[in-house]
Amino acid sequence: MKILKTVNLSKTYGKGNIKVEALKNVSFSVNKGEFVSIVGPSGSGKSTLLNLLGGLDTPTKGKVYLDDRDLFSMKEKELSVFRRRNIGFVFQAYNLVPELNVEENIALPILLDYKKPDMKHINELLDILGLSERKHHLPNQLSGGQQQRLAIGRALATKPSIILADEPTGNLDSKNSKDVINLMRMSVDKYNQTLIMITHDQNYASYADRILNVEDGVVTELGGAR
Repeated sequence: MKILKTVNLSKTYGKGNIKVEALKNVSFSVNKGEFVSIVGPSGSGKSTLLNLLGGLDTPTKGKVYLDDRDLFSMKEKELSVFRRRNIGFVFQAYNLVPELNVEENIALPILLDYKKPDMKHINELLDILGLSERKHHLPNQLSGGQQQRLAIGRALATKPSIILADEPTGNLDSKNSKDVINLMRMSVDKYNQTLIMITHDQNYASYADRILNVEDGVVTELGGAR
């Protein structure tokens, strides 16, 4: 079952001599429960693609469909609500709220949607993340690896249709990076989560079911990794 589809997705910055085609007519689809890695050199268009998939940026032309909804046909407020309920984001910079403890950070996206958190699910996530003992700690009392695991838990808490992760191991040492990648893989296997992850590391890319390569704005299929 296809959960995400792009059709001739393009993004151009500037005009004339300073025109840059960040993405060129990108078309692909992702199935529910699939783990897709996106690789490619710096400046190739990987983050631009991820931002378009998440509705954080607007394409010059083309379409993105998530759960059969056309993201860019929605008004700004409708898209904001849809994004909050259906897309989990994991960034390299963690983007945690420093005044909130671990448990509160995980529950925050649910509370922002005026819903009551499923504490059984939250506690299960804390256990899987290895953060149960630290649920009352603030982010600055956690290591970098723990902060990134917390960011992944926050993305999983709303049970989103898809998770988009931009270089989630970029700030971590090799041990914490491997822990985070194993956690991403587990989220796919245990929760049937759909995950698209940008990574510069070919070894971590191989944890995915499929690898897409972005180069000079063109996306090509590198085939199945597993």
